[in-house]
This record gives sequence, structure tokens and C-alpha cells, in this order.
Amino acid sequence: MEGPDNVTFGRADAQIYPLAGQVFDVVISQFAAMFFADPVAACANIGSSMRPGGRLTLLTWQELRDNEWLTAIRAALAAGRSLPEPPAGAPGPFGLADPDVVLATLTGAGFSDVTLEPVREPLHLGADAAEAFSFVSGLGIARGLLNDLDDASRASALDKLSAVLADHQTAEGVRFYPSAWLVTARQP
Repeated sequence: MEGPDNVTFGRADAQIYPLAGQVFDVVISQFAAMFFADPVAACANIGSSMRPGGRLTLLTWQELRDNEWLTAIRAALAAGRSLPEPPAGAPGPFGLADPDVVLATLTGAGFSDVTLEPVREPLHLGADAAEAFSFVSGLGIARGLLNDLDDASRASALDKLSAVLADHQTAEGVRFYPSAWLVTARQP
């Protein structure tokens, strides 16, 4: 198999893992950095492993209210309950949704030239409503929202989820248009 021979993948806690000093030119995180318990410490540790001028690229969700794919799923599975919104700035899917938090986090970690660009690309959940339902109903958010419901409420919520997904059926499959940030920064 041909391809790059200088790429490796690893799994570690970015906040504390002893990364090798100044070896990386580029670091990319897709929908992960917002889960760091201490994002400044994690980003500083990552930055310490980057060469001067190295580039950091993050893809993070924008605010919950700007992400219909998730608000629609939550509404369908709420089953009459009032669901709390994730706290701003707390570790979780929306931990880096606020541009001011992103800027403070990355500059606090030693990065410069921080930019955020909005991204709105289709989120493909399945080829059709049935495939999307199979996928979405198995997600952690769906399992968590369904967990405490009685059988009748669970069935009703799943019917609503099926209807929401059917409403988003297109010729290209079940699609939503989420809102994310493409964040870039440089290691000085």
C-alpha cells in the first residue's frame, strides 16, 4: 500500500500526555477539543509539541440553538420534558461554541492568529429515513434521552424521531445543516 510513511495515530489524554517537543507541523481536531476538562491545559500541552509556526485546526459546534439536527432530535425525544441546555463553556459538545471562549482558550494556551470561520455543510444521517432512524436512535444522546421513559413514552418519542427524520429526507438522503466553527491558530 502506498501512502505517507510519516503519519501515526495514537490515543491519549491531550491534557497530560507527555507529547514530544516541537515535532508537529499541524494538529487537527474534529469535534473533540470541546470535551477537554481543562481546554487551556490541553491546548498548551498540544502547543508544546508543535514547531514554531505550526498550525492548529479545530472543528467545533456552534451554539445548540444553531444546530437544528440536534435541537430536532432533542425535541422529538423530549417526551414532554423540559430539557436543560448544556452550560456554556463547560466540557461537552458546545464547550467551544462561544468565539470569546475559543479565543481566550487558545491565546491562554500560547497560540496566536486565532480565527473562526462559520461552516454550514450538510450533515448526512442516512440514505433514507429508515437508515437515519437506525443510526440516530443508537446515538448516545438518543439513548440517554430515552433511558428514563416508560414504554409508551419511549414508543411515542421514537415515532416523533422517525417523523422528524422523514421530514428531512431529500434525494441525497436525510440531511440537516448544522453550524460549526472552523478554528485556526498558529504556534508562535
